[in-house]
Amino acid sequence: MKVVSKILVGLCAVAMIPLAAAEQKFVNVLTGGTSGVYYPLGVALSQQFGKVLPDAKISVQSTKASAENLNLLQAGRGEVGFALGDVVSDAWKGEAEAGFNTPLKKLRAFAAIYPNFIQIVASKDSGIKTLADLKGKRVSVGAPKSGTELNARAVFKAAGLAYADLGKVEYLPFGESVELIKNRQLDATLQSAGLGVASLRDLASALEIVVVPVPAEVVAKIGDAAYQPGVIPANTYSGQTSDTPTVAIRNILVTHEGVDADAVYQMVKAMFGNMDALVAAHAAAKGIKLESAASGLPLPLHPGAERFYKEAGVLK
Repeated sequence: MKVVSKILVGLCAVAMIPLAAAEQKFVNVLTGGTSGVYYPLGVALSQQFGKVLPDAKISVQSTKASAENLNLLQAGRGEVGFALGDVVSDAWKGEAEAGFNTPLKKLRAFAAIYPNFIQIVASKDSGIKTLADLKGKRVSVGAPKSGTELNARAVFKAAGLAYADLGKVEYLPFGESVELIKNRQLDATLQSAGLGVASLRDLASALEIVVVPVPAEVVAKIGDAAYQPGVIPANTYSGQTSDTPTVAIRNILVTHEGVDADAVYQMVKAMFGNMDALVAAHAAAKGIKLESAASGLPLPLHPGAERFYKEAGVLK
């Protein structure tokens, strides 16, 4: 019986080897809504990953973005995901108010990338020009507990506003928010995204808009280092004729500890070796800089990414 038991144990061990290997042959890139910035950049990244991991099945998944992506990564249901820096910090620490009841300790950093800008855009007909003007108005703040919606809470609180002060709150993706504004069913939308996001370009081409400023003093009142003063340059959107102050928050590409280190090394190397392809997919990628990709992260680097940054000379 002992011999039979040993044989069975040996067979089980052998049977498990292909399964473990097979698990490393999938790379699912978790993005956001198709009208945002995460999705086109995720598609561009997947194409580069496919070149360096030819035996892997590469896929791109449209999601509700930051919080959902981090939960999926923790559960091993994705290999690389986009998320806002403040949400990554909340996930790592396990901030219940942000929707993370326990710390997501399997997460690892892949790269700090371009900054998101809080872009509050209203139809000109709504009469909204300032944050205070949002009182009593119909506003979309993004999907519940998404990175955008968590940003909305932080900005409104710093400006002395609560959701109860608004006429109506909609929890909708970027594209749907824009369609409702076009149909006069919504007055404004808050979108946390890279500059020139497709949804807002679409809106600005359809009707006259106002980009609502977030003054530096409001940014300071948020009291979180992840939130920094930023500027939406003039002419980012049709009809926007002057620079608009707002909030900037860095995005982070995240992976998890179960992803093969060599695979992560190859993917990070492919990303920084093909930046032109990412910029062609969306201009926001111009904000991705190798020299800052491994700094100021709220969670540990994946060993594969760490190896690349050390070889590239940006990490000691």
